[in-house]
Amino acid sequence: MTFREIVGHRRLVGLLARAIAGGSLPPSLIFAGPEGVGKRQVARAVALAVNCLSPVTDPVTGLPDACGTCVSCGKIARGQHPDVRFVETEENGATKIESVREMVGQTAYRPFEGRCRVVVFDRADLINEDAQNALLKTLEEPPARNVFVLVTARPTLLLDTVRSRCCQLRFAPLAPGDIASALIARHGYTEGDARAAAAMAAGSFGRALESATGEVAEARAVAAAVLIEAARAGDPRTRLAVGAALLQAGGRKGKDGKGQGVERGALAVRLRALSSLLRDVTILTTRASEHALVNLDLRADLEPLARHYDRDRLGRAFSAVGRALAALERHNASPKIVVDWLAFQL
Repeated sequence: MTFREIVGHRRLVGLLARAIAGGSLPPSLIFAGPEGVGKRQVARAVALAVNCLSPVTDPVTGLPDACGTCVSCGKIARGQHPDVRFVETEENGATKIESVREMVGQTAYRPFEGRCRVVVFDRADLINEDAQNALLKTLEEPPARNVFVLVTARPTLLLDTVRSRCCQLRFAPLAPGDIASALIARHGYTEGDARAAAAMAAGSFGRALESATGEVAEARAVAAAVLIEAARAGDPRTRLAVGAALLQAGGRKGKDGKGQGVERGALAVRLRALSSLLRDVTILTTRASEHALVNLDLRADLEPLARHYDRDRLGRAFSAVGRALAALERHNASPKIVVDWLAFQL
């Protein structure tokens, strides 16, 4: 994946591209940030850019980039380039000292065919302490024509001595609009499914891709309807009907002719959608910029809710959804009890 294909992170991508073009790329880097936001893809783009045989200029940004089509780019994309290595965690979930020592030993030799050897330690926080210590001297004084990238969602688990020897770049969660656009353009999502997946992804493109599009879109639609009904529901019977709607699976009927209930996992998805919508209602009540909205396409449905939900009610509702999720997922509580209780908190 070249720099121009990266979703979001334009400032960081620009910094890296200019550093490579100017020969000032730090040889020891930490890419830190949430899971699934593209850190590993940016590390691969760095490997492409420093080894591309026919560099190009991005016509949109004017930044230097890899061509993505030369022999070197093809080998890196297929994971077959001898000078680009991704060190993965082992079966027990850790990266041991033997793997690190082997990699450090290879850096004593010049790259086999590329201009620069690039070593990427994915999930670097799982490198054990002995292995991190074995990396220290190499990170402090990297051999010429070697670049080390430590990719991690938990940089504080790296030794202080490791962090002090690396230039750390912080990757932020992706904007929902960037995620939705990429899902539509690259993965054939409809606009509705893309926006629903992006709204539930918490800034992670990887999480958005893992979502079952139909389920997520339905969950968001159900959550929106529940929130609208809860805003004007007053008597206990109506409140219980609001909770029941969270449990009903749309379109499926049981033998008694009534709607079948959703599974526990599907209910959790609906509760996360409800949390996302409440967040956006909070933004609308404060008259913040619409760019902060996650469910921007549902703004017309959410704006009327701002009249029903003051700051105190929003705080109670948001907290209640979080407690309901915890009861469902951590404490194995009855889904019906959970939604009945939640209905009286919204």
